[in-house]
Amino acid sequence: MIPLTLAEAAAACDGRLEAGDPRAVATGVAIDDRATAPGDLFVALRGASFDGGDFAGAALAAGAIAAVVSQRTASAMRAGTPRIVVDDGQRALGGLAAAVRRRSTARVVAVTGSVGKTSTKDILAALLAPLSRVVATSGNHNNEIGVPLTVFELEPATEVLVCELAMRGRGQIAELAAIVKPDVGVITNIAPVHLELVGTIEQVAAAKAEIIAEVGRGALVVPADEALLEPHLRYHTGRLVTFGGEGADVCVAEARVEGSATRALIDAFGRRAAFDFSFSGGHYLQDALAAIGAFIALGYNLEEAKPGARSVEFSALRGRLEELPRGGLLLNDSYNANPLSMKAALDHLCEVAGQRPRVAVLGDMFELGVAAAAFHREVGRHARARGVRVLAVGALARDYLETPEGGAWYATVEECLAALPGVIAPGSAVLVKASRALRFERVADAILAPPGASPRLSGAPLGDGSR
Repeated sequence: MIPLTLAEAAAACDGRLEAGDPRAVATGVAIDDRATAPGDLFVALRGASFDGGDFAGAALAAGAIAAVVSQRTASAMRAGTPRIVVDDGQRALGGLAAAVRRRSTARVVAVTGSVGKTSTKDILAALLAPLSRVVATSGNHNNEIGVPLTVFELEPATEVLVCELAMRGRGQIAELAAIVKPDVGVITNIAPVHLELVGTIEQVAAAKAEIIAEVGRGALVVPADEALLEPHLRYHTGRLVTFGGEGADVCVAEARVEGSATRALIDAFGRRAAFDFSFSGGHYLQDALAAIGAFIALGYNLEEAKPGARSVEFSALRGRLEELPRGGLLLNDSYNANPLSMKAALDHLCEVAGQRPRVAVLGDMFELGVAAAAFHREVGRHARARGVRVLAVGALARDYLETPEGGAWYATVEECLAALPGVIAPGSAVLVKASRALRFERVADAILAPPGASPRLSGAPLGDGSR
């Protein structure tokens, strides 16, 4: 981390340094006493079932130079214990991150959107890796806690920060973007996600468009054919880069899938280059266009993106292909789901299935509001049109199956696990996908486990992330 003195940290937190040397230097920030290292500043957060202040003593014993705590916790500490007193630990965490960002010379790319945030971030980080010192969001650290933790990874030598921003309601993107102050903003797309929280897809677009104000005169990368963003783009005063559709600044001229890789001819502002991407899936190719748009907005040229394209590695549980016995194939895309990403994953399954029977184990899609049943039926129709047999899991998922023929329904994940692998023919190509709350990696693990063996545990953190 770019160091902060305790005096600087207290000012950034809008807090009061009650004890400790104001000249002492914090070289990191921790929110978990078990992960605290010598030189860290420990920030006590509060949750519904815990108060981080209860662990401040353990963090200090582990080497933290001071603790950021509430007045209640501070009053219980021994006199002289190094501490900064604040009203709100989460707000203090954001203030510290903003201070680190202000001290950094790195250029920042902030990625938001309904679907594909994480994969776009992963692709852009891979494109940049051969050319610059890059810090990128780890896994799905994309919320009010994860974004500051990502910023704390900045070092004085960092040249680019690629940061993913998620939202669960209006105002959150604005809050996160104000911390990272992006030089380049990316909106991957607008889709029916979090409708229970924001109401309409127009409100989803408005929430994602909050990034525009913080980009200011910087560059904004957006899909070329997204009408829902049009009312908001008039407020952007900087460079606009479009991707994806006909007439876009960055688009695909030709593409073909070769096993688990994709060869594509990319056109960017009239210049063309042949790419070998280390992934398959047409939706990931669209994410690559967004990443290339941001790459060019940072000042690099199209040819410079080619080496990194060969080394893209997606975050856990996203589009992972694994071989199954007797020629079968598993497409593990179990991290999260919404209607757009579900249909994209079904198309991806068909791309890689070849002559194998196609099976999709699909769980509930949450936060879709009053139209949830219609969205599930729409995905089910898409699966049937592509010749994919659906095994539906969960109360909402029953609507994938308008008729019982050619599929099966399980009320719970546990019921589905009990039925596996007997309901999937050997040699099938299998997609596994559901909303995060179902922890559907358990299904993928069961499919991968040899007969009689206990499933291995994938383990992925809970978070936002729509794909």
